[in-house]
Amino acid sequence: MSNKILLLEDDLLFGETLSDLLVDAGYEVMHFFNGKDALNATFETKFDVYLLDINVPLIDGVSLLGELRDAHDMTPTIFLTSHKDKQMLRRSFMNGGDDYITKPFDNDELLLRLQALLKRTSKQPPKAMGAFVHDALHKTIHYENKSLELSKKEYELLVILLDNVNGTVPKELILQTLWSANEGGSEGAIRVYINRIKQLLPKVKIENVRGIGYKLVF
Repeated sequence: MSNKILLLEDDLLFGETLSDLLVDAGYEVMHFFNGKDALNATFETKFDVYLLDINVPLIDGVSLLGELRDAHDMTPTIFLTSHKDKQMLRRSFMNGGDDYITKPFDNDELLLRLQALLKRTSKQPPKAMGAFVHDALHKTIHYENKSLELSKKEYELLVILLDNVNGTVPKELILQTLWSANEGGSEGAIRVYINRIKQLLPKVKIENVRGIGYKLVF
């Protein structure tokens, strides 16, 4: 299965050239021209790598990654930047960036950096919890040796419950994790995703702790 890359680049020609390069190298690419569209895409699609330009419309690349990291999205990220300002580079890393490459760059160097980043992050082994196996790198969860078909929010919700198994997860934490500040989640929306997970996992017990949150019980 090829790795899926989110590319945020507002220069049309450069973005298309870069997309072609990555596709030819065996990657699957979704290209966005502004930070808002890129952020919305992360709610629906599981990516393996983010390639983010910094100076883009609506939400700049650094602020975008800051929002994603605040939502516990730890997808490996490389910044594509023309900045040589150390303060900007420091901000990029403080907001959760893993690497950066300065424009103009050599195509082979970008591909090598991508390979190195994916190799480094792939060393995190799948984590077994009872009948569950969570593969954080590929953002997949197996139950009783079967892969679960989960949307991005269903996946994130189940990860929170698994990370706090037999403990109550507050609704506030779920809201903060699944929805950005400008997206506007609700308790009703949480119930929708909880019910969806219950339908997928009828043998698994998920309790509603009234007025507080939810608990996955082993």
